[in-house]
Amino acid sequence: MEMALEIDEDSDNNKGSMWDLDQKLDQPMDEEAGRLRNMYREKKSSAILLLRLAFQSLGVVYGDLGTSPLYVFYNTFPGKIEDPEDVVGALSLIVYSLTLIPLLKYVFIVCKANDNGQGGTFALYSLLCRHAKIKTIPNQHRTDEELTTYSCSTFHEKSFAAKTKRWLERHVSRKNALLILVLVGTCMVIGDGILTPAISVLSAAGGIKVDHPRMSNDVVVVVAVVILVGLFSMQHYGTDRVSWLFAPIVLLWFLVIGGIGIFNIWKYDRSVLRAFSPVHIYRYFKRGGRDGWTSLGGIMLSITGTEALFADLGHFPVSSVQIAFTVVVFPCLLLAYSGQAAYLMNNRDHVVDAFYRSIPDSIYWPVFVIATAAAIVASQATISATFSIIKQALALGCFPRVKVVHTSKKFLGQIYVPDINWILMVLCIAVTAGFKNQNQIGNAYGTAVVIVMLVTTLLMTLIMILVWRCHWILVLLFTGLSLVVECTYFSAVLFKVDQGGWVPLVIAAAFLLIMYVWHYGTVKRYEFEMHSKVSMAWILGLGPSLGLVRVPGIGLVYTELASGVPHIFSHFITNLPAIHSVVVFVCVKYLPVYTVPEEERFLVKRIGPKSFHMFRCVARYGYKDLHKKDDDFEKKLFDSLFLFVRLESMMEGCSDSDEYSCLFGQQSERSRECLLNSNNSTGNTTSSNIDSTNFSTVDSIVPVRSPMHANFTVRSSGQVSSQTETHELEFLNSSRDAGVVHILGNTVVRARRDARFYKKIAIDYVYAFLRKICRENSVIFNVPHESLLNVGQIFYV
Repeated sequence: MEMALEIDEDSDNNKGSMWDLDQKLDQPMDEEAGRLRNMYREKKSSAILLLRLAFQSLGVVYGDLGTSPLYVFYNTFPGKIEDPEDVVGALSLIVYSLTLIPLLKYVFIVCKANDNGQGGTFALYSLLCRHAKIKTIPNQHRTDEELTTYSCSTFHEKSFAAKTKRWLERHVSRKNALLILVLVGTCMVIGDGILTPAISVLSAAGGIKVDHPRMSNDVVVVVAVVILVGLFSMQHYGTDRVSWLFAPIVLLWFLVIGGIGIFNIWKYDRSVLRAFSPVHIYRYFKRGGRDGWTSLGGIMLSITGTEALFADLGHFPVSSVQIAFTVVVFPCLLLAYSGQAAYLMNNRDHVVDAFYRSIPDSIYWPVFVIATAAAIVASQATISATFSIIKQALALGCFPRVKVVHTSKKFLGQIYVPDINWILMVLCIAVTAGFKNQNQIGNAYGTAVVIVMLVTTLLMTLIMILVWRCHWILVLLFTGLSLVVECTYFSAVLFKVDQGGWVPLVIAAAFLLIMYVWHYGTVKRYEFEMHSKVSMAWILGLGPSLGLVRVPGIGLVYTELASGVPHIFSHFITNLPAIHSVVVFVCVKYLPVYTVPEEERFLVKRIGPKSFHMFRCVARYGYKDLHKKDDDFEKKLFDSLFLFVRLESMMEGCSDSDEYSCLFGQQSERSRECLLNSNNSTGNTTSSNIDSTNFSTVDSIVPVRSPMHANFTVRSSGQVSSQTETHELEFLNSSRDAGVVHILGNTVVRARRDARFYKKIAIDYVYAFLRKICRENSVIFNVPHESLLNVGQIFYV
């Protein structure tokens, strides 16, 4: 038997030539894997591109960290400075805080724990989910681990990593505790996105009063609110455009504050440079006692924005972020704080407006304009971080469905979430107008930041054990040093909970309630689908004898199940005993990976005998991919289905089994060898190409390398395909022409009558409200209303 692959030639693009199958159909997996894994990592590209990205990162990543000099000394010393040595001690704390947390911990350690370029608490959680079975929604299959982007490794039985893995997997309560920890960190980042614009813009606008001391504080608040409205209104333009607008401003800002710092050190007091000796930290605490300890809440503000730095990694490669920090940000911040300290050594009563009063009079107003612009940019860093982290929460089923707009075709990580944007704007204006005071906002800000850092430290500990396999001494050293510094700051901000620190706690509690209730409802819905799915015997019993009618067309039944027949299908045909001539069960699921390559996204399997014309298609996405709504999702699905039918026909001649449930991935070695040998007999090089299609070992098979691959046909002994294949392909095409109906389940979750009152409130009110206001599945899948069919069902938890 002779078999060969033949490509349908396009008259315009392929006239007079055959495609090179080695290049067009199946690229070698090692090259493909290498390309995909390096797509969003720091790229070995030209130095010009890297410097360009480092320049852009200033406008998105470092604005928040860069504007801290506006308010740090004011929040550290709310009143008059009694002893000049306190200024040196505070400066020493700032210097070592910047060195230990942003520089050493985040830029050179935590940033390396990114998930293929993605940062934030959910990226760390995704890494852990791939190395341990801790995901609370059990919709993963062993096929998923064969993805080129699903990088995980095995453990030695007696290793510390294996013991930690088993400890995490042993109890559901530990998985839930880890998820709650991640959600807490996420909610604090959202709170950070509210507080950063408030304190940055309000502090910058406060410079008006320095030159006009009689001006009312309400005028400053109004100016700040107007600036905030303008900032949130321009978010829809996207990070790429915004960064090109903001990056020059931030670069100029860093150069200006660095230059002013050098000028103040030279003019006022060069002795402040002794603050680089850590002995002054000890003297500061010894001299200040409890007041010195509580002042750490103000020192803490010098490293705010570091958590946004990590969360914004999805926008830029790690190398560009590291270059920008070490070359520009870090030295300029040290000079700026040292310059302010030198000024305060001789002007201790000017601590309230230390930044603006330390500016030379000749450049005051230009610096004020730059400071205001930089404060706007600072807000951009946390807003972008909030968008990124909300997108990741959506993908892992921890946030209600909202609209996500991808603003850049070059960088998929650059997104805009309209609903979250306007919620942030309203809350930010409420905080600004409500407090009207930098000090109280600063107390709230410090509380949010230190909690995010604590969560990151705990997650990094697990990353170092399970992913990096670090020696326990290194893990202990990192964790111990980080916790000592961060717990010290945390103990200080606890003293200020009643002075504004309660704000992020309330905001985080509200978002935590929303996210946990949504996740709980999602898990319960999936468990209901799993427990109520229909058996294969029930499918085999379908037929005309039961009065079941097959009508022309294709029915796409959307389900959350990656295996089995969903209960919604039996519910549908029980009430309406008619189904389409072709039925495809479509499962769209997210995996704990940053992206799923297009050629590995769709997996197809046949359900039941061929005469039933039933299939399952699983579409897999990463948390960075387009949010379920592909413009050509339906086309890609049908291309995958047709390709499956053709490949299935190719394999039939060599199969050891005629059972309908025999899958490509479960075929025997003899079957595979039969196919390869038959292709080798043609003298072509197609055998390696067929093998590289990576037949899987699970119920969803045939990763599709490209939609165009559905154009090839199979020739056997000079005949165009088999009659069975030709007939089925014609049948599928005719059914598609007859019409496609999208059948979506509208599952309503209710609490049982005997459920506890808090469960009834969470399910019947909170979850029901969230389901009502979130986006419909029909909108996400871009389903036209005329071909939409909703099937409702109720279940109780």
